[in-house]
Amino acid sequence: MYDVIVIGAGAAGMMAAATAARNGKKVLLLEKMEKAGRKIRISGKGRCNLTNAREPEEFKEAIRTNADFFDIAFAEFNNKATIRFFERLGVKLDIERGQRVFPKSGKAWDIANALEDYCRDNEVEIMFDTRVSDILAIDNKIYGVKYFNKRGFERKEEAENVIIATGGVSYPRTGSTGDGYIFADRLGHGIEELRPSLTPLRTSHPQRKYLDGLLLKNIEAKLFIDNELAQEEFGEISFSDRGIEGAVALRMSRDAVDALIDERSVKIVLDMKPALTEEMLYDRIKREMEEMNDEEFFSELLRKLVPKQLVMPIAHEIDVHSKNYIRKLTDTEIQRLIKVLKGMVFPITDYAPFEYAVVTAGGVRCDEVNRYTMESLKVKGLYFAGEVLDIDANTGGYNLQIAFSTGRLAGQLKK
Repeated sequence: MYDVIVIGAGAAGMMAAATAARNGKKVLLLEKMEKAGRKIRISGKGRCNLTNAREPEEFKEAIRTNADFFDIAFAEFNNKATIRFFERLGVKLDIERGQRVFPKSGKAWDIANALEDYCRDNEVEIMFDTRVSDILAIDNKIYGVKYFNKRGFERKEEAENVIIATGGVSYPRTGSTGDGYIFADRLGHGIEELRPSLTPLRTSHPQRKYLDGLLLKNIEAKLFIDNELAQEEFGEISFSDRGIEGAVALRMSRDAVDALIDERSVKIVLDMKPALTEEMLYDRIKREMEEMNDEEFFSELLRKLVPKQLVMPIAHEIDVHSKNYIRKLTDTEIQRLIKVLKGMVFPITDYAPFEYAVVTAGGVRCDEVNRYTMESLKVKGLYFAGEVLDIDANTGGYNLQIAFSTGRLAGQLKK
């Protein structure tokens, strides 16, 4: 018989398992995939943005859902503690732009391996290729789990405590397929509606075919919902076959997805020259034109102002043929060009599915969980940690910190 069984060897699950074992508990960690930390290993484009070094007040502003619930877990194991934790495990770290924290090696594997080694050093028993089929409870009290082992046989293990750290449904190929929500629902917990968060947004812009591979830096973006300004961001945005992405679009996606689900109109307006007023931009364009030959084309002027992928879309937008001579460009057309450069509109009509979402919004209702312990308020001995909870945040290391903090608190098995 074990003291605690942890379901899911991701960031939250490994932190919870190792914490419990370090406190003298006999711990079994069950993972359905063939290795631990599958999602960690691909996070941050393979670099793993493990936390953000901002001060607590700024950090809290990045938590989009149930920030007050998260306060206690963060106070007990905050971003500074996470940095010290991994450095003590021998992982050297760097703090980059935006206070984002990465392993100095640039390898997400270092974080996943350090957590797994930490579990093994504290004598956590880990079983891979093991799919939990049910959590066992009598009279609202946990007594164990059923699972299928790698040979396909169903087995049962007893424990007075079970920690659900199964993740959400984003990146399902890493093993996050929503098992935890099924277990929680069976045990009487409410589940807030699941939807992708930090996911690419899809546009119906008629010239979108030209934009694949485009990366825009230092732009200002505004999100409008039903023609009302909902959010402003500054930074990078990019375009791919998945949709509009990059840090700016991902941060906007949380509100955009909710609005689209509610069948509201959504658009993103990009200012590609935020450092210039319209008057300054007019002067810049006139200077560029004065330095050009009269026989040069409008497309050549645009290339001095924007990346090549935007030449055709902007030419279409202001109804000026890209092969028009510069000398034929009218003042009215220059003004139209300025309006587009300072406010190019991208109607948002859809969003990328969970396969491309960084995290899952929604999950186990936080008002049914004790925020001081992460224990269920409905079932004794049942705990939750990580993405399975209805907590999500902006991109930038915040979501992994949620996993580390809630996993650490759940693993303390406070009663």
